[in-house]
Amino acid sequence: MELKDRYNKELKKKLQEDLKIENVMAVPKITKVVINVGAGEAVQNKNVLDKIQEQIGWISGQKPIITKARKSVSAFKIRKGLPIGAKVTLRGFAMYEFLQKLISIVMPRMRDFRGIDDSVIDSYGNMNLGFTEQTLFPEIEFDRIDKSRGLQVTIVTTATTKEQGKKLFEAFGIPFKK
Repeated sequence: MELKDRYNKELKKKLQEDLKIENVMAVPKITKVVINVGAGEAVQNKNVLDKIQEQIGWISGQKPIITKARKSVSAFKIRKGLPIGAKVTLRGFAMYEFLQKLISIVMPRMRDFRGIDDSVIDSYGNMNLGFTEQTLFPEIEFDRIDKSRGLQVTIVTTATTKEQGKKLFEAFGIPFKK
């Protein structure tokens, strides 16, 4: 069963009971997933961003946008407006497909994985996951990459508290440390 269908048919009712929410529309849900890669090395080598865009495109199935520096940092030789990374925002069907892949394929492939620490959930119920290498994703072939890079995945929810967010992620099957 697809993740979205499972949420609408089973998980929503279960969450409503667990969190003691009267209105069905107030039950927390996942609204978007943002995949972000920052590359400080793009200051010296402009071709790096093309490679990063290509790899995030493989992972997400969408073409990422180039992110630019918001302010100048002289210690890193970065000027305001300089391209320094790439990101993609997933919503709807693509978001649920990515979450399914993240939960069932990527997390079990992590080395010495014993669950996610609940400190990755902020006070508003959103989750920020950092991956040290992009080769955990099945679309990335080790022979086709130039360098191993990390990436950040942010899962944004409508939860209002950390506890609501954790219950939502547990319902989706994201494993947490005991």
